[in-house]
This record gives sequence, structure tokens and C-alpha cells, in this order.
Amino acid sequence: MAMSAVAPDFQVEPIPLSKWAPWAIFAGVIMLLAMYFVTTEQGAVALFDGMYVHEFVHDARHLLGFPCH
Repeated sequence: MAMSAVAPDFQVEPIPLSKWAPWAIFAGVIMLLAMYFVTTEQGAVALFDGMYVHEFVHDARHLLGFPCH
């Protein structure tokens, strides 16, 4: 059985850095904020009063292996 490759009829154009860099930076900032709230936001260095954020991300802390008790 012969196998043949068919050349695509289109060319994939590279996306310029100026188009995707802002989105990459935005995603990085969101990721860092999420990591802050999951890993650090509790008690003495809390941005918000109470334990609301801690309880909201409590299971995620245990899933990621961060102690919180």
C-alpha cells in the first residue's frame, strides 16, 4: 500500500511578538496573582480581613501540597 503526503494549500504565518506578548504578560500576571492567593494569602500578610480567601482556596492549597494548618 502506497502512502503519499499531500502538501497543504495554505501557509502558516508566524504571529509577531507584538501581537502575543501583551497576552503572555497578562496571563503571567493572572498566574502570579492566583499563586499568591493560593500560597500566601492567610493570616499575618493578608490583603483582606478575615479568612475568606483562605477558606475559598483551602482545598487547592492541599491539592498543591501547601500546608495551611
